[in-house]
Amino acid sequence: MSLHLSDLASCFEGVIPSIIATASADGMPNISYLSHVVRVDDEHVALSNQFFAKTAANIRANPKVTLILVNGFTGAQFLLDIGFVRSVDTGPLFDRIALQLKASSAQVGMSEVMRLRSADIFRVHAIEEVPSDAETAPAAVSRAPVRLPALSEAIKAVERAAEADSIIDGLLSAIRQVLGYANALVLIHDSHRGCMITAGSIGYARSGLGSEIAGSEGLIGTAAATAKTIKVSDMSRVRRFGEAIAQEADAAENLTRTVAFPQLPEAMGQIAVPMIARNGVRGVLFIESTQRLAFREDDEAALEILAGQAASALANSEREAAAAESVKAALSAAPVAAGRRISIVHHRFDDSVFVDGTYIVKGVAGALLRLMVEWHLGEGRNEFTNREMRLAAGTGMPDIKDNLETRLLLLRRRLEEKQAPLRLIRVGRGRVRLDADGTLALGTAGA
Repeated sequence: MSLHLSDLASCFEGVIPSIIATASADGMPNISYLSHVVRVDDEHVALSNQFFAKTAANIRANPKVTLILVNGFTGAQFLLDIGFVRSVDTGPLFDRIALQLKASSAQVGMSEVMRLRSADIFRVHAIEEVPSDAETAPAAVSRAPVRLPALSEAIKAVERAAEADSIIDGLLSAIRQVLGYANALVLIHDSHRGCMITAGSIGYARSGLGSEIAGSEGLIGTAAATAKTIKVSDMSRVRRFGEAIAQEADAAENLTRTVAFPQLPEAMGQIAVPMIARNGVRGVLFIESTQRLAFREDDEAALEILAGQAASALANSEREAAAAESVKAALSAAPVAAGRRISIVHHRFDDSVFVDGTYIVKGVAGALLRLMVEWHLGEGRNEFTNREMRLAAGTGMPDIKDNLETRLLLLRRRLEEKQAPLRLIRVGRGRVRLDADGTLALGTAGA
């Protein structure tokens, strides 16, 4: 039976380096290892070109080239007879390979060394499995293919969700129930602070709600900055910089105003999928797995569909909440527990907020809590609309227009997680109530 490139999917994950063999015009052979080989279609592959001046010279002089690919699961080898077509140093294919190279090399501290010069495209003339007397490893037990009916139902559930919490929870549920991944995070984009903030998670001992990834850092930051899916299929040789850090989380949060980012120490695969709506990145879906080669082509496609649907649902939720808002919430003072004083301290430097000495949140979510407490103390009410919060905070934090619902969700969940003596409760579309177990006292600090 003839082989096709589509049959060799496990050979294109970069787990085991590929080998390219060329010869000069006078027949002198040269062999080099390749970090990345990409299937372009069922007739072409693209090879990453970082250093190989001799290989490139040989290809120009003698277009006959042999490529060896290795199945990352079984160790089976395949011999490909290929012919050079052209090189590209710009465009979608080049960008795709460059991003994967950056992601994998950054894991081992070589992102500045392993820079892509070009993507060299070759036509595949023949594929032959290399016979071997040695036994290959048995094929890994793979998960069942993605069931389209189950995926369709998950997409509809996310689409029907009207509020940020049910949208994010629906997305994470689909990751677990439909695709079978146990560890996942949803991060929202904060352009005001230039970072990604964790707003939902499954599978971690600590939720990581409020933890941040700065700028274009790592897979998550790169996916957000480029609006492209990034994955690493085998992290067995990766240096795990964060593993040795002890996480005395509560004490560390109070000292640093920083929530520890969730980690899966035994992770062998990671993927970051941008959540894109209306040509903008609203967040990133990040998944880890203890298995090598965990993210197949159909999984990647399903994740991109789910992430896109969740991003669109979040955008719709913001628009619908804005349309339903009244000008101002009516006075609605809540009874307070006698004798209970709740200390709330707001730090102007980063809008971080502490409740009774416990760090809660910072950034836009912290500024929103300060606003609501100020209004409560000054006007005697505890119900507030999204509209008035947008008007009050929008000048200093312009991205609040499209992300208010997710910031309120983050604030609500952090208050719940830290068991704070005040709670944020949704009482209608575009309206929330701040309940407290006592009398609020607001203080400010410069740092």
